[in-house]
Amino acid sequence: MQDKERNTSEVDDELSSQAKEYTDIGQFTIKLEEVIQIICSEICKPPNTQVKGKTIPWWTESLKIIRKRTNALRRRYQRTTNNEELSENRKNQYTKAMKEYQAAIKREKIRSWKKYCTATSPNNPWNEIYKLANNKTRSKQIITMRKPDGTKTETMIETLQLIMDQLIPEDKQKEDTPYHMTIRDQTKQPLYKMDDKEFTKEEFKQVIEGLQHKKAPGPNGITNEIIKLVFKEIQKQ
Repeated sequence: MQDKERNTSEVDDELSSQAKEYTDIGQFTIKLEEVIQIICSEICKPPNTQVKGKTIPWWTESLKIIRKRTNALRRRYQRTTNNEELSENRKNQYTKAMKEYQAAIKREKIRSWKKYCTATSPNNPWNEIYKLANNKTRSKQIITMRKPDGTKTETMIETLQLIMDQLIPEDKQKEDTPYHMTIRDQTKQPLYKMDDKEFTKEEFKQVIEGLQHKKAPGPNGITNEIIKLVFKEIQKQ
């Protein structure tokens, strides 16, 4: 993928040919997933919406005009080298303009901050975050839960540990019921056997067409919509 200017069809042909080189179904699946991810990254690149430079909320057009005038006075003063009296006069003009420019910036900053504070509601959810960051909260709330013995957890670590114990209990083989023993034995059996039947194209089609749209993708980032599009293209070959 060194040439970034290639179109998506060329990339698709190249990666498809690479995927077809694999005869093992496991390796082919891994390579196909990689191909889909690369194609999606090439086709679905987000638009470059980044604004050049930093935006300043208190900047105004009037400040822009004052800055241009101040810079013009500075250049005018710097070009005056042969006449000391004129140079001093223009220096004073530039210094005065610079002070006015700095004062205007300060006014706009204060005005912008007051406007922000006025527009911000007391119920702004960020207020609590600012208080927590500055350690200005009066009391720290701790989520407590009732333990099996009837007492409550006292710390956040204890609460999290209780949640983990309930959701992901320790696997104790000595406490297995006959049903659990059967499942444990089944997990030790090989996944593939010599007499296993291959999945048919119709079975693949039924499963893929039954996938629902607008569902969160898995760790590989491939959505159900993409899987359906890929399967549709594979059927054409």
